Amino acid sequence: MDNKNLKKSSFLRWVLVDLTGNHFISSTKSIRPNGSYHDTQNPRFYTTKAACKTKNGQNLNDLLPDDGKGGLWSRVACREAQDALLDYLHSTRSLQFVDAENISRNSPKFLGKLLKGVKNKENVGQFVTRYLRYHPINEFEPFFESMGLEPYEFSTFLPRNLMFLSDDNVLLENYHVFCQYGFAPNKIGKIYKEAKEVFRYNHEVLSSRLHDLQNIILDQSTVIKLVGLCPSLLIPDAIHDVLKVVKELKSSGILNSWFIENLSEENSYDWRHILELLCLFKRLGCENEQLGRLVNQHPTLLLNNSGTTSVLIIGFLTKFGATKTNILSFFMKFPEIKGEECLYNLRRSYHFLLDIEMEVDNIAKLFCTHPYLLGSWSLKGVKTALNSLNSGKKRLCDIIMKNPQELKNLAIGTKVKPLPSSKDCTEEKTKFLLDLGFVKDSNEMKRALKRFRGRAGELQERFDCLVNMGFDQKDVVEMLKSSPQIVNQTKEVLEMKIGFLVNEMGYELTCLCAYPSSLSYAIETQFFAWFLFRKTIY
Repeated sequence: MDNKNLKKSSFLRWVLVDLTGNHFISSTKSIRPNGSYHDTQNPRFYTTKAACKTKNGQNLNDLLPDDGKGGLWSRVACREAQDALLDYLHSTRSLQFVDAENISRNSPKFLGKLLKGVKNKENVGQFVTRYLRYHPINEFEPFFESMGLEPYEFSTFLPRNLMFLSDDNVLLENYHVFCQYGFAPNKIGKIYKEAKEVFRYNHEVLSSRLHDLQNIILDQSTVIKLVGLCPSLLIPDAIHDVLKVVKELKSSGILNSWFIENLSEENSYDWRHILELLCLFKRLGCENEQLGRLVNQHPTLLLNNSGTTSVLIIGFLTKFGATKTNILSFFMKFPEIKGEECLYNLRRSYHFLLDIEMEVDNIAKLFCTHPYLLGSWSLKGVKTALNSLNSGKKRLCDIIMKNPQELKNLAIGTKVKPLPSSKDCTEEKTKFLLDLGFVKDSNEMKRALKRFRGRAGELQERFDCLVNMGFDQKDVVEMLKSSPQIVNQTKEVLEMKIGFLVNEMGYELTCLCAYPSSLSYAIETQFFAWFLFRKTIY
């Protein structure tokens, strides 16, 4: 009896397989469970070539449990088990061959459960056939798995009083409607999970609703894409926001291909937020043609995070007093980067300008007039930029206000050339050093002039700070000859570091005179620096 069933299954596959291409022959009729026929527009068939792979392109063997002996089931054994399950579902349970084929080939976890009891790998097909003959299965388990659902997802969907798919004709009817319309079977599970009530419709109602969507504003491929991403489209009370978004975009010249190319199954979309962003662009004065051009060039502005990032950018610029014209102009020539990256650059630019002590009014002016510049590049850290330029904060502020394009030269990854010292600034610093006792044109003076950053008045203030902290003036001069960079720090920073070394670490000021470069370190590293210094001495 087993051999007859196997021969019958093999003969049926041989009849339906194209010997040259190894594909199932397409038909305009599909057999119904009750033996009747039903016209199909686009029946879904699967090649035997890909039958040993899951919907994700993985080999079936990779997803099955081991054989209990440290190995995996062979592809031949897996195929025999699939054939036995196919034969059971089609011949014994009278499911359509296409449905039985899809279920048996795309339910690896369920098939793994069947294989757990196999002891003799030489007779896998016979074992599974015999097992299914005396142990009817819950057909909903492999059915839901073949729809793309994981066991933990469909466990709550399993009917309590049903085991056989043929007992739920309404579910199967609507499943066939989706397949015939063009939905991939392994994508239907998401629709079932998010809009279960759709599968309780009369199949004519579901078919009518799909075609109504197509007739209103979309083509078939776009309907498949949108419904797959947003199953609530099929629920009358939940489709308004989606349809409004689609209508707004189509009125702006967006073609159906845009939806196919840019909507992703990996993302979820809040259509109300997207609609609010479109309305916000309209309030900024964006005409349909401009909106269409913007969305075509930068779809992520609308789709990433459902447009939340774009709203944050608008709010950020508005806080600085940017007008509608400023903001719209910025978006119409938006940089070729993601919205999240642009928002990050804007925020980093703001903190950079704040850290170089630029006046708030000047910062606001830059964000109103040059948002594209500030959002296109990620700037270096302030300390790195000042060291590279060999400039003070005030001078850098003046340079940026005179020519904001200079900010591009401070972007991360660019090589920064030191700024030439101004004549007046050099003369003031030279006088400051001569007053301290430096010898004119000596190597010590040249070294100090090269490393000093800031105006002479600022350097004098920091020098006086060291003296007021208890250092002898002569000692401070010697410290500057050894490490001139210590007076590049603000008065507050010098007081904090000296206080830490003296009050917390317990060092004398004379120790600092012997090791002045320690004042250049951050407090976090000063402890280790002094440890190494003591080790060197002792």
